[in-house]
Amino acid sequence: MSFELKIAGKAPLVDYPVLIATAFVNSARDDAPVKVEFVDDKVVSKESKAALELVKSGEAITESVKALNTLAESYPEILLGAEASQEWIKFAYEKLSVKNFKQLAEDLEKLDAHLNFRTFVIGHKITLADIAIWGILRGNAMMGSVIKNSVYINVTRWYQFFENDKRFSGMVELLNKSLAELKKASKGGKKEVHKANFEIDLPDAKIGNVVTRFPPEPSGYLHIGHAKAAILNKYFADAYKGKLIIRFDDTNPSKEKVEFQDSILEDLKLLGIIGDKVTYSSQYFDEMYDLAIQLIKEGKAYCDDTPLEKMRAERMDGIKSSRRDRTVEENLKIFTEEMKNGTEEGLKNCLRAKIDYEALNKTLRDPVIYRCNLTPHHRTGTQWKMYPTYDFCVPIVDSIEGVTHALRTIEYRDRNAQYDWFLEALRLRKVHIWDFARVNFIRTLLSKRKLQWFVDKKYVNGWDDPRFPTVRGIRRRGMSVEGLKNFVISQGPSRNIINLDWNIIWNANKKIIDPIAPRHTALLSKNVVPVHLSNGPAEDYSEIKAKHKKNPDVGTKKVFFSSEILLEQEDAATLESGEEVTLMDWGNAIIEKVNKDDSGVVTSIDAKLHLEGDFKKTSKKFTWIN
Repeated sequence: MSFELKIAGKAPLVDYPVLIATAFVNSARDDAPVKVEFVDDKVVSKESKAALELVKSGEAITESVKALNTLAESYPEILLGAEASQEWIKFAYEKLSVKNFKQLAEDLEKLDAHLNFRTFVIGHKITLADIAIWGILRGNAMMGSVIKNSVYINVTRWYQFFENDKRFSGMVELLNKSLAELKKASKGGKKEVHKANFEIDLPDAKIGNVVTRFPPEPSGYLHIGHAKAAILNKYFADAYKGKLIIRFDDTNPSKEKVEFQDSILEDLKLLGIIGDKVTYSSQYFDEMYDLAIQLIKEGKAYCDDTPLEKMRAERMDGIKSSRRDRTVEENLKIFTEEMKNGTEEGLKNCLRAKIDYEALNKTLRDPVIYRCNLTPHHRTGTQWKMYPTYDFCVPIVDSIEGVTHALRTIEYRDRNAQYDWFLEALRLRKVHIWDFARVNFIRTLLSKRKLQWFVDKKYVNGWDDPRFPTVRGIRRRGMSVEGLKNFVISQGPSRNIINLDWNIIWNANKKIIDPIAPRHTALLSKNVVPVHLSNGPAEDYSEIKAKHKKNPDVGTKKVFFSSEILLEQEDAATLESGEEVTLMDWGNAIIEKVNKDDSGVVTSIDAKLHLEGDFKKTSKKFTWIN
């Protein structure tokens, strides 16, 4: 009996179970009864429009569950549990393939409870239930964070056990590699570079004329959200052979420090981001002051001493301020004499743009554009007693500095109308805006104000604490510069708002460090189980092994061999007498006796080496130390 399994170039990930079942059959038979072929076609069967096709005696099976059952019925001695697994197979395909986390969580809880005292889903060996469930979960992108964070302890334990079995993980690698080769071949042998996310068609963008800017406020250290904005601005400046301006938005002296300013420049340099010039909003205080006076003279701005809470309430309800109809002369006097000098009367007032207090877009309801602040500025000292707000400052300085495209996070989208109003009202050069989604990570604070609170309370050692989402924090935790840049580029300038899990960024980092990181073996000292090998070496000895099997340049290490070795308690608990397992980098061993205490905890294991055994036929492969 033989089968042919064809997988199309666009095979869905839910076909992993069929691939794994194929691996089980082929690993147990010398004649490889299931021939696997990856084909360069949108569909395997033109008639059925299927992406998977299992051919048995001329009959094409194109439905995954049916293919799984057909293999089990044909090779019952290898694929156990065809009938008993049916409910679990149905559970896997219907419940565990969903991308809705809330819905998925409910079913993962059921699976976690079921695995509480079980090594396998059914019985004491791998069955179709394990194959189906693991395969479906492996193809579900939602599972990355679940497994890495050990949200469901039993599911994670069970999942990782199968992840270490090459018949499981190996088929995943084979599928990914084969489909990548198909795509490469379809492109004429050229490596396909993902650019779709960056083809955003910047309006009026011309090669050599694009100017972008990264305008951080020096009120904290650079965090991963800022890094995304900086890298994207640099990316588009380079893509259009233009320029990048790094501008410090230093308009709030109460929060800003030279320390933050210097650290931001250092971190940007670390990321390979060096602007064509570095500027400061404070350089343009005189110009902004003159433009504010221009608005007042044209009846487009007024001074308001309405108490803060009342002003907020009026803006929320669309109520006209009682100060809105002040004369131009009165507004000029208050702004140029009282507010500028920070007098008692000046401190009561702010300057507001006269736009539309009833506008549906509430950012247009006469926003504040100048406030008094007597805190000395870290660059201008006590020269100024009032400062422009961010919303007034940014469009003006963007226009003055020649910025052509202002890339900023989508949280400012409602303020885009305000941005455009200031440019039009002041008759300044137009600047194009492109919104992109900010970086949001689950269970993570990115607010500099909230991060500062942790620093002030000394709950962390500083802004470079490894638990902080700052560039310095994640660098201390092991993030590589290249990994961080690749992560940001992979996100692109999309406007879709998503909440990311940290595993995504660490996976990006893993791709960089995995090929060059040395491999060492360690066990948790509190959870080790001694294993006596009855035919182990009479004397301890060592061998030189590569620190990285695929990269000899990483170097070598000594591996010590003895008749007494140690296993993790978690691994030891899965063993049974008579079972053959593989000791990584050594060979196979047969378990003779598993010794347990009254509570069922494994206390020691008796085993014997079986180095002539075939590691391909063992389902359990363990790391160990002596």
